[in-house]
Amino acid sequence: MAPPTARLLLRTPRLSLSTAAASLFSPPSKAVLYDQHGPPDQVLRVADAPPVELGERDVCVKMLAAPINPSDINRVQGVYPVRPPVPPAAVAGYEGVAQVHALGPAVTRPLSPGDWVIPSPPSFGTWQTYIVKPEHVWHKVRDDVPVEYAATVTVNPLTALRMLQDFVKLSPGDAVVQNGATSIVGQCVIQLAKVQGIRTINIIRDRPGSEEAKEKLKQLGADEVFTEGQLDVKNVKSLLGVLPEPALGLNCVGGNAAALILKLLRQGGTMVTYGGMSKRPVTVSTSSFIFKDLSLRGFWLQKWMSSDKADDCRRLIDYLLGLVQEGKLKYEMELSPFDDFGLALDKALGKHGSQLKQVLRF
Repeated sequence: MAPPTARLLLRTPRLSLSTAAASLFSPPSKAVLYDQHGPPDQVLRVADAPPVELGERDVCVKMLAAPINPSDINRVQGVYPVRPPVPPAAVAGYEGVAQVHALGPAVTRPLSPGDWVIPSPPSFGTWQTYIVKPEHVWHKVRDDVPVEYAATVTVNPLTALRMLQDFVKLSPGDAVVQNGATSIVGQCVIQLAKVQGIRTINIIRDRPGSEEAKEKLKQLGADEVFTEGQLDVKNVKSLLGVLPEPALGLNCVGGNAAALILKLLRQGGTMVTYGGMSKRPVTVSTSSFIFKDLSLRGFWLQKWMSSDKADDCRRLIDYLLGLVQEGKLKYEMELSPFDDFGLALDKALGKHGSQLKQVLRF
């Protein structure tokens, strides 16, 4: 069930077409800016931004919500492969959901003031109250889902869906194994696999509260959940019981957690790496290559989206939001007021311990 704050946002009143048509400039905006790369809590600042003139085919939107993703932090730090140039000052943020505020006079897409839209593929600069971009940037989405799901549908759920579809032909009854199962991508993998009749074997860290984490993942549809310590046995596949050996492994951790995936994969299996949370390399034994004929692949969503996949991206986003509306896809987030950006950033940086994904509410 959506938090009360999200319900209020869903009832945001729509603007009239006459109001939109008369507007040649965006309203003044507040934006999270940075002039140089560095620690986000040191280089980010909230500042006023002047109105922006709308071109003939531009659309002005009012942001409703935008998440703080790890990749957003990496862009500000200057360590992500693709990032906006600085200087001049860049606006942070990469995905989010907005409401159409005004349309340029020559806009041809079927958009009206009040419609919910997302930048698709995502676009730099979503951490600001108003944005003006060309009409082709915006994809209209349904407005009958909690606002935080529309804001976060692209980066994590779409990553999960593409990895389940792009590397191994899976059939109902097949199994996949993943580490980082409590992450939002991991939670999405469990639920999307369940929709397709695919079984999931999930690996989490040894930590306090691991039993509670196991139970939450099983409630989402996980077939098996193991801590890394539980898999540190010689005959690891004996733990699978009636589950088939997985054909596909998804790795976002690296190090020993990746090695555990390789131990579980079946002959000719494939491991896809899409993250490196442990900051440790993926090490593969010679015997895994020779005797199991394993394949190692990598996945980067931004590369997939930039390879002429705009139509596919938007079709799959509509599918994912449909699953959200049906109650078949969910994950925990915390809505934080944009006015409390500093606190939300600190939570995202881990300064307050383990926290839910932070979603800025404008």
